[in-house]
Parts: sequence; structure tokens; C-alpha cells
Amino acid sequence: MSRKGRTTQHQALYDSFLSKLIAAREEAGLTQREVSARMERAHSFLSKCETGERSVEVFELIRLAQIYDKPPQHFLISD
Repeated sequence: MSRKGRTTQHQALYDSFLSKLIAAREEAGLTQREVSARMERAHSFLSKCETGERSVEVFELIRLAQIYDKPPQHFLISD
């Protein structure tokens, strides 16, 4: 579960989204700092996204998908 500990009807889907986000970064061989730098964001940006402390906006997701060489829907489709 995301560290923020939200309990919503969509929590399981959001946790799956976060897991996919982390896995894609690791598969790309990138650190959180490297990805944040590529997005021209503070070094803590991705850490907060991956823990659920901050939500990921649609345009940020598109950029992350580009960095990870994945289609945006990869993160949204439940397994």
C-alpha cells in the first residue's frame, strides 16, 4: 500500500499503478534522482510519486512512459 495510507475504493488499482511505475524505472536501470533530473524536477519528485505522497499528473505520466520506453497505458491496465 502506498505510504500515504489512503483507503479508497480504488486503492488496489493505485497500488498496482505505483508498483508498475517502480518496476519500469528499475527495468530502465535508472535511479529516482536520474528520472527526476530528466524531468527537470526536484530530486524528491519521483520518490514522492512512487510512495503515493503525491499524485502523478497525466502529462507527468506521459513523460515517465517516454523515459521508460513504455506506452502510457502500460501503467493503467490492471493485470
